[in-house]
Amino acid sequence: MFKKLKHRIRNIFIAGLLIILPVGITYLVLSLLFNNVDKLLSPILTKLLIFIDVPIRPGYRIPGLGFISTILIVFFAGLLTTNIFGRKLVKLGELILEKIPVVRSIYTAVKQVIDTIAHTNKKAFRQVVILEYPRKGLYSVGFITCDSKGEIQDATGDDMINIFVPTTPNPTSGYLIFASKKDIIPLSMTVEDGIKLVISGGIVTPNNERK
Repeated sequence: MFKKLKHRIRNIFIAGLLIILPVGITYLVLSLLFNNVDKLLSPILTKLLIFIDVPIRPGYRIPGLGFISTILIVFFAGLLTTNIFGRKLVKLGELILEKIPVVRSIYTAVKQVIDTIAHTNKKAFRQVVILEYPRKGLYSVGFITCDSKGEIQDATGDDMINIFVPTTPNPTSGYLIFASKKDIIPLSMTVEDGIKLVISGGIVTPNNERK
């Protein structure tokens, strides 16, 4: 019973993160712009309020309130999205965001990346490799999907393999490459680490686990 409840709470929390993170990151990007404007205008407004004798005093902050509020918001957002009515509300909210020009671009890009991390079927990829693509001397990260079969294998007359070469930072799009097994270099990193490498644009690089 406790195990089922723990699993249920975990699923609700993850569902909440998938909703909150795209909105939150979008808000952070936009707030950076708003904060710069605020830094420019805030001193002027403050001097104006002091000039007209408006009492200004710092507000009291409850310790840990921000952390607790964030946890509760994420949990209730997940709880909302785990029922039909909540999913409809979320869908309506996404449709509204996608109609706002600037917000649409930021929100859609962030949501695609997060959905990719959360829902990528790692079992669809067998191994991470690098190969010389798009030209000799340049290497791209790819994921082996399966051995080439049928007409493609017969037409090439070589031992071919199917490789998906993803784009950065959105690995849900990419190119299907048919390469000879002798032209690829297998890597020891996991598929999950390979996806992180692609999404981060090479910033997150796993350690070399080869012995």
